[in-house]
Amino acid sequence: MRKKLSVDTAQDFLHILQEKDFHEQYEQAKHQLNFLDEQHEPLLSLRLPLHYCYDADSRILHHDEDHGIMLVLIQAGSCAVGYFAGEDNLAHKVIKSYMVRKKQGKSQIKYAKTKGKSRAGSRVRLSNAEDFFTNISTKLEEYVDAFEVDRIALSCSKTLWPFFFNAKNEPPFTAKDERIIKIPKHVHTPNYEILLQTHHFLMQAEIQTLPEN
Repeated sequence: MRKKLSVDTAQDFLHILQEKDFHEQYEQAKHQLNFLDEQHEPLLSLRLPLHYCYDADSRILHHDEDHGIMLVLIQAGSCAVGYFAGEDNLAHKVIKSYMVRKKQGKSQIKYAKTKGKSRAGSRVRLSNAEDFFTNISTKLEEYVDAFEVDRIALSCSKTLWPFFFNAKNEPPFTAKDERIIKIPKHVHTPNYEILLQTHHFLMQAEIQTLPEN
């Protein structure tokens, strides 16, 4: 079961959980707290709002209204990136490219792995794909130069990771950057509206419990 919580409700719920005899673990890659029973079996998890920081020593959530969040949504041929200071969107960019074979609806990157890239149309799509990822990296570099980036919220399929992180102009962070939070939901074709919706989702807390609990 998944249920979204307001920040205030999440704070109250966290206090209740911490009063119980549960084992508490913070998972940085998901920015969530996992609660385990005495046998260290999982009971539930609490995904934390992205503009809140968790102090493992004090076990307290700290609100940071200026927390710098870079949001990166990538699909084949469509990308939306933005920079947020807490809840405020200070910059955004939508990047599009002709990378998808019209009849099959499959990106040229995936198609070329099995069918080659001999036709002129295929070469154009592959060239566009290279430019697509280079343009993304260039825009992200601008954000890193202009703003303080505390977290990077990323939605990108594993198929596209090598092309994104190994682009001619590499992004200003690596795949192992500890600031990366993988967005835990399906993201529709990226545009400005989807960028804002995804950011709003990340500003909320979410509780997840196992069916038996």
